[in-house]
Formats: sequence, structure tokens, C-alpha cells
Amino acid sequence: MASPAPIEFLGIPASPYTRKMLALLRYRRIPHRMIYGVARNVTDRPQTKIPMLPTFYLPNANGEIEALIDSTPIIRRLEDDFSGRSVLPADPVVALIDFLLEDFGDEWLTKAMFHYRWTYQPDIELSGRILPRWQQPTASEDELIELGRAFCERQISRLYVVGSNETTLPVIEGSYKRFIALFARHLEDHRYFLGARPAASDFAAYGQLTQLACFDPTPMALTLAEAPRVYAWTGLMDDLSGLDVHDDGWIDRSAVPETLRNLLTEVGRGYVPVMLANARALQNGDEQVETEVDGLPWVQRPFPYQGKCVQWLRERYAALSAGDRTDFDRILAGTGCEPLFAGAA
Repeated sequence: MASPAPIEFLGIPASPYTRKMLALLRYRRIPHRMIYGVARNVTDRPQTKIPMLPTFYLPNANGEIEALIDSTPIIRRLEDDFSGRSVLPADPVVALIDFLLEDFGDEWLTKAMFHYRWTYQPDIELSGRILPRWQQPTASEDELIELGRAFCERQISRLYVVGSNETTLPVIEGSYKRFIALFARHLEDHRYFLGARPAASDFAAYGQLTQLACFDPTPMALTLAEAPRVYAWTGLMDDLSGLDVHDDGWIDRSAVPETLRNLLTEVGRGYVPVMLANARALQNGDEQVETEVDGLPWVQRPFPYQGKCVQWLRERYAALSAGDRTDFDRILAGTGCEPLFAGAA
């Protein structure tokens, strides 16, 4: 039987979502071919309306290759297309916890990643030197210097997109510090978020941590000082193709460890109120999102994609059976995550 053709996708090491998907493909042993670069340098393949990384090139229903950029649905498509070594728990309750934690990584930890990279001078300078060389490794030094300058200016000007500003700085940095401390404690007894095998949520957190814990100087120093176990875990996640996987590797819904509940409490502390405030602002047509996290103000521009994330979470909750919803609610009770699903059933 012929081996399937490798999946092709475009990405660079500085993209946390590229790293998320590359590690997932390695773990699942799915044949793949990563093309290093950015969309403007790849002219022989389909383009997306908004150039983002990674860009996957996959056939549509008519067999035509199309460009896809959203890692979460791509993971679910790969589950349908390739069997074995799943990253989605079979238990629907545990699966929804995984979906929630994956979104936390993709939509909340990314705020810390973008914030640290483009707020502090050492991080800005490192990114300005290295990121252009990852994108265009054969460019001249003069070209790379100019590319780095222009890239830094553009990214700093876009801090508002993720909600990073002087008002939200203590919220973002406080949350990251708490997260790495809580995650380090969880990793003392569990190799991954949901037990002895990695889930989609692990790869989401890993993607952001490849930058926060292992590249950008300011958060990397913080992680090494306060949570070296998280730094080490990020390195181990890079290639799990040799990991032995067992069907009973997931946690049991009736025995959710306290360390995981503590992580969910952190999810409920910042991610949930901000996501709900963003959803309300979108619904009301407001030009600004305003809420509080731990008594501190949060102000940002509305972000339409994160409004969709709330909708998808609630749809998955509504699809649970009555008994599954009862168990899910019991696990989330007291974590602060409950309002995210209120009225969704």
C-alpha cells in the first residue's frame, strides 16, 4: 500500500501556531512537508484573504487544493483523515475541557506572547534581528536590517489587536506568571493537561510557550527562574513521535485532579471575563471592550474571531447530553468558567 502524500504547509519557527501544528503532526506520525517562509514568497499555491501562519494546503470536496489557516478546525479534519494517536479525548466531557484549554492557549496565552515580544526592548531587538532571517534567509544584511525595522514597527503598532496596552499590562503579566506556576505544579504528577497522553490543548499551550518560555528574553528569563519544569516540558513536546500511547491515558471525568481544576480557575480568572466582554461588545456594536479582571481594568478593541470562539464553545456544551452537562458543570463549579456556558444548553 502506497504511503499517503505528505501534507504541505507554510510556516516559520517564530509562529506559535506553526509550532503547534508541526509538533502535532510529528506526534501523530502524519507525513508532512513544512515550507519555511511567508505567504508573499510562495506564489505557486493558493492564497488566503488574510496571510497567516501556518497555511495548510489541503484538497476540498472537489479535490482542488485550497489554503487553510485556522489550526483548531484543521486538527479536527486531521482526526477524520488519519487514524491512531488521537489528540481528542473520546469522553465528551473531557473533550470539552480540552477544547476550552486549547482555546485558552490559542486566544489568551497568545496575548502574553505578543505582549512580551513587542513591549520590552530586548525582546523587540531579538525579534527584529532573527524573525526576518527566518522569513528571508538569503536576503542581504542591509535588506534584513530594513526588514527588521519595518517589521518591528508594524507589530508594535498592532499591540491593540490582542489587547496589550498600559492598562492591561498587569493583567496579562500576572496571568502568565500564575499560569506557569500552576502548570509546573500540575506537571509534577501528570505529563500533560489531561493525563498521560497529549491532547490538542497541550499543543496549543506548547505553541505559545515555544516563544514565551524558549525564545523571547523577558518571559524566558521569568519562566526559567520560576517554572523551569515548564521550560523543560516545552522542549519535550517538540517531537513526541516516539511516545507510546495507551487508550487509558486520559484522565477520568470522575477524578479530575485538583491541579487541573486550579488551571481551570486561572482560565476563569482572566480569559473568561475578557472573552465574554468581547462577545458583548460585538453583539452591541461597541467600539471598545471594557471589563475588569481581578479588580483591574481591561480595555481593548473588539476581536470578531474570539466572538466566534465563544459561540463554538457554547455549541459544544449544548451538544452534550444532560448527564454529560451535569458532570461538566460539576468539574467547572467554582472555577469561574461557568459564565462562559451559562444559558448555552
